[in-house]
Order: sequence, then C-alpha cells, then structure tokens
Amino acid sequence: MASGKESKHAWLRALGGNDMPARIALADGEYEHRRTYKHDFFAATGLYRGPAGLAVLKLGRTAKLFGLPMAWLGRMLADHELAVYAAANGVEGVPRCLGRWGRTGLIHVFVEGHPLQRYERVDDAFFGRLEQLLDELHRRDIAYVDLEKRENILVDHSGRPSLIDFQISWQWPATGRRQGVQRIVPGFLGRFVLRRLQAADRYHLRKHQRRHRPDTLTAEQLAASHQTGILIVLHRWLSWPFTATRRMILKRVTGRSRSAKQDGPSFLEEVENGASRMERE
Repeated sequence: MASGKESKHAWLRALGGNDMPARIALADGEYEHRRTYKHDFFAATGLYRGPAGLAVLKLGRTAKLFGLPMAWLGRMLADHELAVYAAANGVEGVPRCLGRWGRTGLIHVFVEGHPLQRYERVDDAFFGRLEQLLDELHRRDIAYVDLEKRENILVDHSGRPSLIDFQISWQWPATGRRQGVQRIVPGFLGRFVLRRLQAADRYHLRKHQRRHRPDTLTAEQLAASHQTGILIVLHRWLSWPFTATRRMILKRVTGRSRSAKQDGPSFLEEVENGASRMERE
C-alpha cells in the first residue's frame, strides 16, 4: 500500500492507494519488484528482477476518479503504446517489448543506463546516433512526440542513446487495436499531424544537442535549434498552466517540484547505488 502522505492524494496516482505488485509471473518464471521509478496520474513504472534478469513493468491507470471508472483509459494507453513498440521493433535504441501484462500493463527489457542529465556531456557520436534512431522511427511512420522531456532520453552503459515511454507517440496509419482511429481521423489530417510532430522531434533533438554538445552542431543545425514550429508554440501556450499545476502538486506531495530524474548528481548516485546493490544480490 502507499504511504499515509501519498494515500491522501491517491486520486493522483494511476493505481490509487496501491503500489506496484511485489511479484509478477512471466513465461520464464517469477519476477520480483525492486523499485518504482514513477507513479503519476496516467501510469506507474517499476523495475523487476527475474530468471532472465531485469525488466520494466508499466501499468496504465486502473484507479477510479471521483467514483468514475478509469481502467478504460489504462487499457487504451496500453493498446496504443504496445502498437508503437510493435512498429518500432528492432530499432536500435528502442528497448524490446516483452508484451502485455494484465489489462493495462506492458513489459519491456531494462536499459542499463541513466536519463540524460541537465549538464551532462555525452560523447561526440551521441546525438548523431540519436538522430539515426529518430530517422528510423520516422521512416516507420512514427513521431516520438515526447522528446522535449530530457529524462526520456537514456544514456546506456556504453554511452549510446535509447528512448523509452511511447505513451503519447503518434503513429500513422494506426496499427493494432487502434485501427479504428482511422475511421474518425481523415487520412490527410493524420499524415499532416505526423509530419508536423516529426518536425517537432527534430527541433527538440537540435535543442538538446545545443545544450549538451553545441560544438558538434553545424551553423545550419544551430539555427534550426532556435526555430520553433507552430505546434511547439501552441503546445507551450496550452501546457504551461498544467505544468505549473503539476509542479505545485508534486511539491505538496513529495516536497520537491521537479522529477527525481531531473536532479542531476543526486539521481545518478541513487541509480549507481541501486545497481551496486543488485549486483551484490
């Protein structure tokens, strides 16, 4: 169960007053919960260890909201993300999805590494590889969409980039259980949104590159890193009230207004200590 302080705000948590399951059964045996990375309104994500090593379980929302059922949202988000993972299968830098778990969950392999930190200096090839990763996703008619969040970019143990969390990615044409979307959204509009969102991916790539390795940018790329498109401007204008509210609630619930993944050295120290403990075990 959640702590007393978190229980007061259970409606903000995807699993309500519950924590992630202590153990889960997969095809190759039982996996034990080791830590919870994130538990917000839409989903809870945790690390598990079992016969094949480490895996990540993501559970979409199951808790009711003011008495109204919300498991449908968790199932919809899981359907969406599973379809994107299937379309991105085999792309270097995208963790392999192991399939669905329960009604609202999915499991993917663990990426050994850490989220890109605020002042981290990555190697010379990092952003070139990240660009190749995005290019391959775009070739498969996927827009990542969430590249604005630096913590979604992982630096693996060899210094290479990986992307996680495809919850709000846009894929067109839709596949899997989401194919019904195509009966609602006109084809030309779906393709237009895809191209605009892919352009936003490229902008955010250059923005991060400018902040972390500006010396690897050409003059043309540097200029592109300052050119925000209409979707980005609109997103910023619409999202800032929600961001401010989220930070206020996070401050009230956890005592800090930023995600633990954004705390630089303190987060990396926690990751390293956790990895050391797991190695000893």
